[in-house]
Amino acid sequence: MTTYLLSVSSPDLIGPAARGAVISAFLVFIGLCLLWVFTLATQDDDPERLYVAGRSLPPVLNGVAMAGEQITVVILVSMPGAIALFGYDGVSTAVDSALALGVFLLLAPRIRASRRYTLGELFSLRAEGPGTRIAGAVVTLCIAVPLLMVQLRAGGITAALLIGMPTETAQVVCTVLMGCLITCFAGVADLRGTSFVQVAKVPVALATLTAVILVALRLFDWSPASLLSAAVDKSMSPDEYLSPGLWAHATDSGPLGTLSDHIVVILGAAMMPHLILRVSAGRDVPAVRRSLTIAVGLSGLFFLLLITTGFAATAVVGSGQIGAVDALGQGAPILLASEVLPHLSTGRVVLITLVACVAFLAVLTAVASVTFAAAVSVARDLFARKDRSRSGITELAVLRLSVVALCAVSLILTTAAHRYPIAFLLAFSMSVAATCVFPALVYSFVWTGFNRRGLLWLVYGGLSLCILLTLFSPSVSGTVYALLPQEDFDLFPLGTPGLVSVPAAFLLGWLGSARPWERTTHDRHTAPGSIPDRGAPGARTDSDENVVRG
Repeated sequence: MTTYLLSVSSPDLIGPAARGAVISAFLVFIGLCLLWVFTLATQDDDPERLYVAGRSLPPVLNGVAMAGEQITVVILVSMPGAIALFGYDGVSTAVDSALALGVFLLLAPRIRASRRYTLGELFSLRAEGPGTRIAGAVVTLCIAVPLLMVQLRAGGITAALLIGMPTETAQVVCTVLMGCLITCFAGVADLRGTSFVQVAKVPVALATLTAVILVALRLFDWSPASLLSAAVDKSMSPDEYLSPGLWAHATDSGPLGTLSDHIVVILGAAMMPHLILRVSAGRDVPAVRRSLTIAVGLSGLFFLLLITTGFAATAVVGSGQIGAVDALGQGAPILLASEVLPHLSTGRVVLITLVACVAFLAVLTAVASVTFAAAVSVARDLFARKDRSRSGITELAVLRLSVVALCAVSLILTTAAHRYPIAFLLAFSMSVAATCVFPALVYSFVWTGFNRRGLLWLVYGGLSLCILLTLFSPSVSGTVYALLPQEDFDLFPLGTPGLVSVPAAFLLGWLGSARPWERTTHDRHTAPGSIPDRGAPGARTDSDENVVRG
């Protein structure tokens, strides 16, 4: 089986001289992080204080924490690699990720004004009932579990690279150990505690990337133009490096495939449940707007540094060596940190250790945030319903059990699939968010005629389309980078389903709510100018539409 996340024969990037110091500093940092997290844990039985910090987070703190939500281990290690290997196409992905917060900025004030913070509660704006809350929980889990698998996989691979043991067994062991540590963290965390860790992560990540870039620029006489020129020269396709179309996983669908990818990344990254939970922690709508302004600025700086890191990695290391270590380029930041300074220097050890600490913080906070948001959805949307109020178990106990269960299931699935390329699950997760969450929220906020039937058609129809189109896409079969490269049942030509699934979800929501075919039947059975009989077979009645007006 082809493993394109990391080659088993990858070289030791750290070296025996620096390995002991890097591992020791890394373990000390992990211990301090976990100790800090346990001290931040909220000992409170009030669900709202646990879930959304009592809606009391200051705008600056919440804004920095929102920016921290963008610094995941997948983005941190994959995006510079994508830029190093594929040039322009990698940069466009970084730009799409930055634009996602702009889309979120349009809906965030309405989300905060609704005072609801799970998808099930937001879906109930126009359609109260257990069915809509269950739909919200199903969508949340379909987004969270694939996302957790990709994050855990990337964290384990990065840890194996950083300790200088890039074997398949070491990857699995590091994934399991990282997963167990993160489960302990997520099991006691709440939104307030994770916010402080996110705030600490942002300056550390920005400072580390800046330091790596400055050291790389020093090699080119502090000239960004010289660095970019060297990156083009040392890329695998100098003539096409700064032009679109180099992305190795692109299909033959041309502009349609590119447009679909843009839709999925921009809308999907903006509609993640953990972002919705965090925006609900703001004091009020003006505070949320201020927080998002801060988050957009810091995130823009972060993605700018990532783009520069990708070009620096190409200029210093070369695309060929980066691709030899990892076909997706996930070793690019580590390779850059290990090559910009002499191998026996203390500065190199410090730089590699900083990269290791940032990677650990990224996987720790990303997995904890996604897991916590999914567990809140299970506790609020599935357990805390009126028919469960007499149960002996408390809602907070369900929350903690859900956190452990989600981490355990994701870790088991990640370990079982360690031989398979699962990077496509990230695109699937964002596709579900773009297809099921964005249209549902737009309709809920702007269309008073949106009702329960329309919501369920939109959510379950959109989710079914995402599953079917992904299953029959080149991401699963028919290409070298597919989940099953030896098979060939890619009937859907696009790598991501967004171009089809998002408009289809809007259409399904309108059809289910408006039911135009019933109007046609009503017109046929009602004579012109007459008053329709409410009991007539063709008459439309709205008594079964549980619609919330307002």
